[in-house]
Amino acid sequence: MTTTPTTVEELLDYWPGNIPFKGSLVSDDGSCMCAQGQALHYLGGLTVEDLRSIDQRVADRKTAELFGISRAHAVLLRIVNDNAEGAPACVIRNPEQILGDQAKTVLAFWRCLDHTSEAAWAAARAAAWGAVGGEDWAAVWATHEIQGAAVMRAKNQPFFFLPLFGFADPDAVVAADRGDW
Repeated sequence: MTTTPTTVEELLDYWPGNIPFKGSLVSDDGSCMCAQGQALHYLGGLTVEDLRSIDQRVADRKTAELFGISRAHAVLLRIVNDNAEGAPACVIRNPEQILGDQAKTVLAFWRCLDHTSEAAWAAARAAAWGAVGGEDWAAVWATHEIQGAAVMRAKNQPFFFLPLFGFADPDAVVAADRGDW
C-alpha cells in the first residue's frame, strides 16, 4: 500500500507488511508509530505531538472507539503489538489466535466491563494483561474462567471470579452482551 490508511480495514491490511513500532505510541524522531499510534494518527487525526503527550489510558479509550472494540481489547492490541512481531492485525481480525477458542465470550465480558464503573475498567485493563500472562486481578481470573469453562464444568467446579462481576457463568456474559454498545 502506497497510500495512507484511512479506514480500519486499510490499516489492518497495512500492518502485515509494515510492522508497527514497539514500546511507545511514537518514536523519538516521529517517523515510526506503534499500532495504536498509527490508528490514532491515520484514523483519529492526532499529530505526532499529540501522540507524545497523550495519556496511555486516553489513547486506549480512543483506539477502542476507532476500532469499535472494548478498552481491554485495545490494551490487548497494544500489548500484542509490543510483544509479538507483526501480530497486531490478528488481535482485531482473529482474536482467537491470542485468546483461544472462547475469544467471543472473553470479548463480550470485556465489552460488558466497559459499561461499568471506572474501577471495573481498571479490572478490564488487567484482564487484557492477564490474557497474555500478566497481572493477577479478579478480571484476569474471570477471563481465565471463561477460557477454561469447559474444564471447570467437566470437573463440576463452580465459577468464583465471574460472579464478582455479576455473571454466574460464561453463558450469562453472552446473554448480557449487547454487542453494539
